[in-house]
Amino acid sequence: MSLAARLGAGEAVFSAWSAIPDSLTVELVAGLGFDAVTLDMQHGGHHEDSVLRDIAGIRLRGAHPLVRIPVGRFDMASRALDFGAEAVIAPMINSVDDARAFAASMKYPPKGGRSWGPSFAMPRSGATNQQNWLETANHETFSFAMIETRAAFAAVDDILGVEGIDGVLVGPSDFSIAWTGGRVVDHTLEDIMPAIASIAGKARAAGRHAAIYAADPQLAGRYHAMGYRLIASGSEAAYMAQGGSSILAAMRSGIGAPGQSL
Repeated sequence: MSLAARLGAGEAVFSAWSAIPDSLTVELVAGLGFDAVTLDMQHGGHHEDSVLRDIAGIRLRGAHPLVRIPVGRFDMASRALDFGAEAVIAPMINSVDDARAFAASMKYPPKGGRSWGPSFAMPRSGATNQQNWLETANHETFSFAMIETRAAFAAVDDILGVEGIDGVLVGPSDFSIAWTGGRVVDHTLEDIMPAIASIAGKARAAGRHAAIYAADPQLAGRYHAMGYRLIASGSEAAYMAQGGSSILAAMRSGIGAPGQSL
Protein backbone atom coordinates (compact mmCIF):
# COMPACT_ATOMS: atom_id res chain seq x y z
CA MET A 1 0.00 0.00 0.00
CA SER A 2 1.35 3.45 -0.90
CA LEU A 3 1.99 6.22 1.59
CA ALA A 4 -0.85 8.18 -0.01
CA ALA A 5 -3.26 5.29 0.50
CA ARG A 6 -2.24 4.77 4.12
CA LEU A 7 -2.57 8.43 5.04
CA GLY A 8 -5.78 8.65 3.05
CA ALA A 9 -7.17 5.81 5.18
CA GLY A 10 -6.27 7.70 8.35
CA GLU A 11 -3.49 5.34 9.44
CA ALA A 12 -0.78 6.47 11.81
CA VAL A 13 2.46 6.33 9.81
CA PHE A 14 5.73 6.40 11.75
CA SER A 15 8.89 7.60 10.01
CA ALA A 16 12.49 7.08 10.98
CA TRP A 17 14.84 10.00 10.39
CA SER A 18 18.15 9.60 8.60
CA ALA A 19 21.06 12.05 8.70
CA ILE A 20 23.93 9.75 7.68
CA PRO A 21 24.44 9.57 3.90
CA ASP A 22 25.53 5.95 3.81
CA SER A 23 23.49 3.40 1.87
CA LEU A 24 24.19 0.46 4.20
CA THR A 25 23.22 2.52 7.25
CA VAL A 26 20.02 3.76 5.63
CA GLU A 27 19.05 0.23 4.61
CA LEU A 28 19.52 -0.93 8.21
CA VAL A 29 17.39 1.95 9.47
CA ALA A 30 14.72 1.01 6.93
CA GLY A 31 14.69 -2.47 8.42
CA LEU A 32 14.06 -1.34 12.00
CA GLY A 33 10.29 -1.56 11.60
CA PHE A 34 9.35 2.05 10.89
CA ASP A 35 6.76 2.58 8.17
CA ALA A 36 8.90 5.17 6.40
CA VAL A 37 12.37 6.72 6.37
CA THR A 38 12.99 10.43 5.87
CA LEU A 39 16.31 11.39 4.30
CA ASP A 40 17.31 14.77 5.71
CA MET A 41 19.12 17.13 3.34
CA GLN A 42 18.50 20.24 5.46
CA HIS A 43 20.27 19.51 8.74
CA GLY A 44 21.43 15.98 7.98
CA GLY A 45 24.28 14.96 5.70
CA HIS A 46 22.19 13.67 2.82
CA HIS A 47 22.90 15.05 -0.62
CA GLU A 48 21.72 14.47 -4.16
CA ASP A 49 23.77 11.31 -4.71
CA SER A 50 22.84 9.70 -1.38
CA VAL A 51 19.14 10.39 -1.98
CA LEU A 52 19.39 8.79 -5.42
CA ARG A 53 21.02 5.66 -4.03
CA ASP A 54 19.32 5.33 -0.63
CA ILE A 55 15.72 5.41 -1.87
CA ALA A 56 16.35 1.99 -3.43
CA GLY A 57 17.43 0.52 -0.09
CA ILE A 58 14.41 1.98 1.69
CA ARG A 59 12.03 0.49 -0.86
CA LEU A 60 13.90 -2.83 -0.70
CA ARG A 61 13.04 -3.05 3.01
CA GLY A 62 9.38 -2.27 2.34
CA ALA A 63 9.39 1.25 3.80
CA HIS A 64 8.19 4.51 2.26
CA PRO A 65 10.96 6.93 1.18
CA LEU A 66 10.57 10.60 2.14
CA VAL A 67 13.04 13.43 1.60
CA ARG A 68 13.46 16.75 3.40
CA ILE A 69 15.10 19.18 1.01
CA PRO A 70 17.28 22.15 2.01
CA VAL A 71 15.64 25.55 2.42
CA GLY A 72 14.44 26.90 -0.92
CA ARG A 73 15.79 23.97 -2.98
CA PHE A 74 12.60 23.31 -4.88
CA ASP A 75 14.64 21.96 -7.79
CA MET A 76 15.68 19.15 -5.47
CA ALA A 77 12.02 18.46 -4.67
CA SER A 78 11.46 17.45 -8.30
CA ARG A 79 14.68 15.46 -8.29
CA ALA A 80 13.67 13.56 -5.16
CA LEU A 81 10.38 12.58 -6.78
CA ASP A 82 12.17 11.46 -9.94
CA PHE A 83 14.46 9.32 -7.76
CA GLY A 84 11.40 7.61 -6.26
CA ALA A 85 10.48 9.56 -3.11
CA GLU A 86 6.82 9.28 -2.13
CA ALA A 87 6.80 12.59 -0.27
CA VAL A 88 8.96 15.68 0.01
CA ILE A 89 9.18 17.96 3.04
CA ALA A 90 10.11 21.59 2.42
CA PRO A 91 11.40 23.61 5.40
CA MET A 92 10.66 27.26 6.14
CA ILE A 93 7.54 27.65 4.03
CA ASN A 94 6.60 31.03 5.50
CA SER A 95 4.23 32.45 2.90
CA VAL A 96 1.80 31.65 0.12
CA ASP A 97 4.51 32.50 -2.41
CA ASP A 98 6.82 29.93 -0.82
CA ALA A 99 4.03 27.35 -0.88
CA ARG A 100 3.22 28.05 -4.53
CA ALA A 101 6.86 27.68 -5.58
CA PHE A 102 7.13 24.39 -3.69
CA ALA A 103 3.86 23.04 -5.09
CA ALA A 104 4.86 23.96 -8.65
CA SER A 105 7.98 21.81 -8.34
CA MET A 106 6.00 18.86 -6.99
CA LYS A 107 3.09 18.53 -9.41
CA TYR A 108 2.75 17.85 -13.12
CA PRO A 109 0.60 20.23 -15.16
CA PRO A 110 -2.03 21.52 -14.80
CA LYS A 111 -1.43 21.67 -11.02
CA GLY A 112 2.24 22.58 -11.29
CA GLY A 113 5.26 22.73 -13.55
CA ARG A 114 7.09 19.51 -12.74
CA SER A 115 9.12 18.33 -15.72
CA TRP A 116 8.68 14.82 -17.08
CA GLY A 117 11.45 12.31 -16.33
CA PRO A 118 10.59 9.58 -13.78
CA SER A 119 13.33 7.27 -15.10
CA PHE A 120 14.18 6.01 -11.61
CA ALA A 121 10.82 6.52 -9.91
CA MET A 122 8.78 4.35 -12.27
CA PRO A 123 10.89 1.19 -12.20
CA ARG A 124 11.49 1.51 -8.46
CA SER A 125 7.76 1.57 -7.84
CA GLY A 126 7.03 -1.20 -10.34
CA ALA A 127 5.15 1.09 -12.71
CA THR A 128 5.32 0.47 -16.47
CA ASN A 129 2.59 2.62 -18.01
CA GLN A 130 3.69 6.23 -18.55
CA GLN A 131 0.18 7.53 -19.16
CA ASN A 132 -1.07 6.00 -15.93
CA TRP A 133 1.90 7.48 -14.08
CA LEU A 134 1.11 10.94 -15.43
CA GLU A 135 -2.52 10.61 -14.39
CA THR A 136 -1.83 9.34 -10.87
CA ALA A 137 1.51 10.82 -9.75
CA ASN A 138 0.02 14.10 -8.52
CA HIS A 139 -2.19 12.14 -6.14
CA GLU A 140 0.40 9.55 -5.11
CA THR A 141 3.29 11.90 -4.23
CA PHE A 142 2.87 14.26 -1.30
CA SER A 143 4.17 17.75 -0.62
CA PHE A 144 4.55 18.71 3.05
CA ALA A 145 5.17 22.39 3.82
CA MET A 146 6.94 22.89 7.14
CA ILE A 147 5.27 25.23 9.63
CA GLU A 148 7.95 26.37 12.07
CA THR A 149 7.79 30.17 12.32
CA ARG A 150 5.27 32.78 13.43
CA ALA A 151 4.96 33.96 9.83
CA ALA A 152 4.07 30.44 8.70
CA PHE A 153 1.61 30.04 11.57
CA ALA A 154 -0.11 33.30 10.63
CA ALA A 155 -0.36 32.19 7.00
CA VAL A 156 -1.18 28.52 7.59
CA ASP A 157 -4.77 28.74 6.29
CA ASP A 158 -3.58 30.34 3.06
CA ILE A 159 -0.69 27.87 2.72
CA LEU A 160 -3.12 24.98 3.12
CA GLY A 161 -5.28 26.54 0.43
CA VAL A 162 -2.54 26.42 -2.21
CA GLU A 163 -3.29 23.82 -4.86
CA GLY A 164 -0.57 21.19 -4.81
CA ILE A 165 0.15 21.42 -1.08
CA ASP A 166 -0.90 18.08 0.38
CA GLY A 167 -0.10 18.74 4.01
CA VAL A 168 1.97 20.52 6.60
CA LEU A 169 4.69 19.26 8.90
CA VAL A 170 5.44 20.98 12.20
CA GLY A 171 8.96 21.29 13.55
CA PRO A 172 8.32 21.87 17.28
CA SER A 173 11.89 22.90 18.16
CA ASP A 174 12.03 25.69 15.59
CA PHE A 175 8.45 26.55 16.47
CA SER A 176 9.41 26.99 20.12
CA ILE A 177 12.27 29.31 19.15
CA ALA A 178 9.93 31.41 17.00
CA TRP A 179 7.17 31.40 19.60
CA THR A 180 9.49 32.72 22.34
CA GLY A 181 11.23 35.28 20.17
CA GLY A 182 14.47 33.30 20.12
CA ARG A 183 14.72 32.88 23.88
CA VAL A 184 14.00 29.16 24.25
CA VAL A 185 14.39 25.93 22.31
CA ASP A 186 12.07 23.38 23.89
CA HIS A 187 9.92 21.04 21.82
CA THR A 188 7.88 20.19 24.94
CA LEU A 189 7.05 23.82 25.74
CA GLU A 190 3.46 23.81 26.94
CA ASP A 191 2.83 27.30 25.56
CA ILE A 192 3.17 26.05 21.98
CA MET A 193 0.89 23.03 22.31
CA PRO A 194 -2.42 24.83 21.61
CA ALA A 195 -0.93 26.34 18.44
CA ILE A 196 0.43 22.95 17.35
CA ALA A 197 -3.00 21.41 17.95
CA SER A 198 -4.65 24.17 15.93
CA ILE A 199 -2.36 23.53 12.96
CA ALA A 200 -3.47 19.89 12.82
CA GLY A 201 -7.09 20.97 13.10
CA LYS A 202 -6.73 23.47 10.28
CA ALA A 203 -5.02 20.91 8.06
CA ARG A 204 -7.70 18.29 8.57
CA ALA A 205 -10.48 20.85 8.08
CA ALA A 206 -8.90 21.80 4.76
CA GLY A 207 -8.72 18.15 3.69
CA ARG A 208 -4.94 18.11 4.02
CA HIS A 209 -2.58 15.93 6.05
CA ALA A 210 -0.89 16.85 9.33
CA ALA A 211 2.63 15.65 10.09
CA ILE A 212 5.07 16.39 12.90
CA TYR A 213 8.52 15.55 14.20
CA ALA A 214 8.37 14.09 17.71
CA ALA A 215 11.75 14.73 19.33
CA ASP A 216 10.37 12.85 22.32
CA PRO A 217 8.68 9.68 21.01
CA GLN A 218 6.43 9.61 24.09
CA LEU A 219 4.69 12.68 22.66
CA ALA A 220 3.48 10.66 19.65
CA GLY A 221 0.24 9.75 21.40
CA ARG A 222 -0.50 13.37 22.26
CA TYR A 223 0.23 14.48 18.71
CA HIS A 224 -1.94 11.69 17.31
CA ALA A 225 -4.84 12.84 19.49
CA MET A 226 -4.40 16.33 18.01
CA GLY A 227 -4.86 14.90 14.52
CA TYR A 228 -1.30 14.22 13.34
CA ARG A 229 -0.99 11.01 11.33
CA LEU A 230 2.55 11.15 9.93
CA ILE A 231 4.89 11.24 12.92
CA ALA A 232 8.69 11.12 12.62
CA SER A 233 11.14 10.55 15.44
CA GLY A 234 14.76 9.76 16.21
CA SER A 235 17.94 9.57 14.15
CA GLU A 236 20.69 7.06 13.58
CA ALA A 237 22.52 8.41 16.61
CA ALA A 238 19.45 7.90 18.80
CA TYR A 239 18.77 4.41 17.49
CA MET A 240 22.38 3.34 18.05
CA ALA A 241 22.57 4.96 21.47
CA GLN A 242 19.39 3.32 22.67
CA GLY A 243 20.26 -0.08 21.24
CA GLY A 244 23.87 0.09 22.36
CA SER A 245 22.91 1.13 25.89
CA SER A 246 20.41 -1.72 26.11
CA ILE A 247 22.94 -4.30 24.93
CA LEU A 248 25.66 -2.99 27.24
CA ALA A 249 23.30 -3.00 30.22
CA ALA A 250 22.36 -6.62 29.47
CA MET A 251 26.04 -7.59 29.27
CA ARG A 252 26.86 -5.89 32.54
CA SER A 253 23.85 -7.37 34.31
CA GLY A 254 25.07 -10.85 33.36
CA ILE A 255 28.40 -10.41 35.13
CA GLY A 256 28.18 -12.07 38.49
CA ALA A 257 24.64 -13.36 37.88
CA PRO A 258 23.55 -16.48 39.79
CA GLY A 259 24.62 -19.68 38.05
CA GLN A 260 27.48 -18.01 36.22
CA SER A 261 30.47 -20.40 35.86
CA LEU A 262 33.95 -19.20 36.74
